Amino acid sequence: MSKITITDTVLRDGHQSLLATRMRTEDMLPICDKLDAIGYWSLEVWGGATFDSCIRFLKEDPWERLRQLRRALPNTRLQMLLRGQNLVGYRHYSDDVVQSFVAKASDNGIDVFRIFDALNDTRNLQTSIEAVKQTGKHAQGALSYTLSPVHSSETFVAMARELEAMGCDSIVVKDMAGLLTPYAAAELFQALSQAVSLPLHLHSHSTSGLAEMCFLKAIENGCSGIDTAISALSGGTSHPATESMVAAFKGTDYDTGLDLAQLQTIGFYFNDVRKKYHQFESDYTGVDTRVQLNQVPGGMISNLANQLREQGALKRINEVLEEIPRVREDLGFPPLVTPTSQIVGTQAVLNVLTGSRYQSITNEVKYYLQGRYGRAPGEVNALVRQKAIGNEEVITVRPADLLPAEMARLTREIGELAHSEEDTLTYAMFPEVGREFLQQRAEGSLKPEPLEPLPNEESTIAGTPTEFNVTLHGDTYNIKITGSGHKNQARRPLFVTVDGVPEEVGIEVLEELYIEQASNGTTKTIPSQSERPRASRQGHVTTSMPATVVEVLVEGGATVEAGASLLITEAMKMESEIQAPIAGTVKAVHVKKGDRVNPDEALIEIE
Repeated sequence: MSKITITDTVLRDGHQSLLATRMRTEDMLPICDKLDAIGYWSLEVWGGATFDSCIRFLKEDPWERLRQLRRALPNTRLQMLLRGQNLVGYRHYSDDVVQSFVAKASDNGIDVFRIFDALNDTRNLQTSIEAVKQTGKHAQGALSYTLSPVHSSETFVAMARELEAMGCDSIVVKDMAGLLTPYAAAELFQALSQAVSLPLHLHSHSTSGLAEMCFLKAIENGCSGIDTAISALSGGTSHPATESMVAAFKGTDYDTGLDLAQLQTIGFYFNDVRKKYHQFESDYTGVDTRVQLNQVPGGMISNLANQLREQGALKRINEVLEEIPRVREDLGFPPLVTPTSQIVGTQAVLNVLTGSRYQSITNEVKYYLQGRYGRAPGEVNALVRQKAIGNEEVITVRPADLLPAEMARLTREIGELAHSEEDTLTYAMFPEVGREFLQQRAEGSLKPEPLEPLPNEESTIAGTPTEFNVTLHGDTYNIKITGSGHKNQARRPLFVTVDGVPEEVGIEVLEELYIEQASNGTTKTIPSQSERPRASRQGHVTTSMPATVVEVLVEGGATVEAGASLLITEAMKMESEIQAPIAGTVKAVHVKKGDRVNPDEALIEIE
């Protein structure tokens, strides 16, 4: 048996799982020389949610991050996570976009492409694998591990054979939720090692407390590479600690050959870095065996908690975790990994917050039920499908076969804002957020979201309309507001964090709030009342949670049927259509693209 190789996830999945993907490049570069000297099989540095987080929150160019890391890590393979035909976005892209993205990722520094499909539909991996092989880089095919009545070891072995036939250089079992148990891992890797001749790797999360034992049993049965995270960003919903696994195999046939003392130095560095991002800390840093039932993966649970916190509904997370398996069954047991984890998770949130299952259905669920993401592993709930898409025909071919080439159109649409093919691809991945990022870059107005200081540190937060200190009856509170109720309510909800504690609270109606901005102490007066009328009758169109208007589909005076699409809103990275509750004439439209909207506001009036 040759030594076990290690892929360290500290620069990607480690902080995605524990810190909502918020680590900035400036905190990665200073330690790169030490990381580069370790001798890892690879460092996972890109892909997954990092691309989205860079442009949405950090206001960093993800391509420039990759180039900087490539220069700083000249001796180490750089690895990325690629979602097959979804790339790093949440929809399927045409084959020419996939080919361009892979080529540019290779040009900018990626050596290993870990390629997976959320449904384990190998048709969605074909173009990505071929594109990687054309670059001469390493194509690692992933089996998205899950448990359900339609998944078994035989299912994964059959998929592994397909991936080998498609030209993959290695295969990884991607246990994104930490669902593997030790003896299940032994059985699976024994079967895989007998079925294929490729190197086998294992990626697992520590959520259920079983990952280290799974690593051992997998290695004993043919696994040659494991994913770990440096100790400061390990455990919980992240991965087993790199240092611990190096120590465990030292002096055995599986010795990694890595220097424990050097790794510990890196761990001390990230221990200090982690403190900087305390506001994004996952609430799930210990063992949580609920994952064996709800199957929520590591990266999803920290982002889900953060997103619910922003909605002022963190206290309802247990209801959401109970609803997720029910939604998953309705959708035919998809593995919970991006984008299906977001699709299932956001729908579960809507089902809980609206108080009625599938009263509001996201566009992504509709696309999934149309077959636009690929073939569902099991049978979907026919009633849910009927409610979502009516009698529309379900796609049975490879979804990308129906997509015309897009690169030329995308290049025209983004125009002079794009200075390179990489910029066009940024726009392609996230049209709204990508365009905003490129526009702000052109204007020189890129500004990352603020980092909250640790207690007793001097505040350096820039004042914004949604974060401030409020002095009320002599007491001062730090408030971050993500949404508010309507002015005509005697007591109305505010979706806030008060001194860091998430709340959905009721307050007495005030004529105004006196705002002391956190950045410079300047006192401002802003109205505490919504300018939109309160939703008070059937023809008033509203939203179930705070959201951003992505598109307004009707104008005043238009005649609409009940159920017609009126608005598209975005919350928690997922889009939802808001439909007409009644047939009639649009009397007034109170919103425009880009507006923040809140529950109980009348966004459109129909009579």
